[in-house]
Amino acid sequence: MKKPIALVLAMLLLGATAQAAEYQIDTKGAHAFVQFRIKHLGYSWLYGRFDDFNGSFFYDDKKPEASSVNVNIDVTSLNSNHAERDKHLRGADFLNTAKFPTATFKSTSFEPLENGKARLNGELTLHGITKPITIQVTNIGGGKDPWGGYRQGFSGTTEFELKDFGIDYNLGPASQTVEMILDIEGIRI
Repeated sequence: MKKPIALVLAMLLLGATAQAAEYQIDTKGAHAFVQFRIKHLGYSWLYGRFDDFNGSFFYDDKKPEASSVNVNIDVTSLNSNHAERDKHLRGADFLNTAKFPTATFKSTSFEPLENGKARLNGELTLHGITKPITIQVTNIGGGKDPWGGYRQGFSGTTEFELKDFGIDYNLGPASQTVEMILDIEGIRI
């Protein structure tokens, strides 16, 4: 009689820890995006993205405050759907990708809020400068996929001043703040 109880307890304990896991960001399946937008002269929005990046995150839905994220972005993969503009944005006036080809984000804390919302705090290194940023996060959901894996998805937004990262090309006062839109789906490792 003790064996079935021990087996049930073991299964419950395994089930409780099964939700705490590390996830690889699914960039190969095109289920993750690092996008940006900034006002162009204050008259319209310029949208772009970084096509090459990788990373992972740890998430425990029972203890979300223990979550963490690490992301590496190949800044040379900037794509605003216009080759000449991309060349300018990669150049010395803006990102200077010849000198600073990589940007990184490493989380320092995850603060759960209500209704699947959270604040993800961390250190962004861009253009050779590291500064703290906060990303407003929404948990999109998680569960089994059709291939026998388990996935978890989040969406986030943040904004920062270009000058905070040493980018001081003047496109006017309405074009000083960049907004980042981050959508990631991770596959449990």
